[in-house]
Amino acid sequence: MWDLAPSWVTIEAMFDQLNTEDRLRLIRFVCAFAWSDLEVRAAERDFVIRLVKAMEFGRDERQQVEGWLKHPPPPEEVDPMLIPIAHKKLFLTAAADLIRSDGEVDPREAEDLALLRELLGG
Repeated sequence: MWDLAPSWVTIEAMFDQLNTEDRLRLIRFVCAFAWSDLEVRAAERDFVIRLVKAMEFGRDERQQVEGWLKHPPPPEEVDPMLIPIAHKKLFLTAAADLIRSDGEVDPREAEDLALLRELLGG
C-alpha cells in the first residue's frame, strides 16, 4: 500500500514530470475530490489555488479550475483509467492531501479515496 501522508513537497517536486494536460487532469481530480462531500470548503479551495499557483498555469487554465471549484468536473473527465500509470501515486497523494486540507475527512471523501486507490491498484 502507498504511503499517503501529507506531502506537499513530494507533490510540488513532481510537477515538472507532468505535461500541461496531465497537470490539468490532476487538478480536475483534486477538484472532484473537493466536491465528494458536496461542498468545497475554504481550506480545500485554498489547497487547489496553491496547486494552481505552483503549477504556474496561464489565465485559461486558471479559469477552468475556477469553474471546477464552482461546479464539479463532469464524471467522464475524472475517469481513473485516464491517469498515467507513472503518476498514480501523485494523483492519490494529491487527493488525500486535499481531503485532509480542511481538517475533516468526510466519510464520502474517504470512500472515494479508497475507491480510487483500489481502481489504481494501490
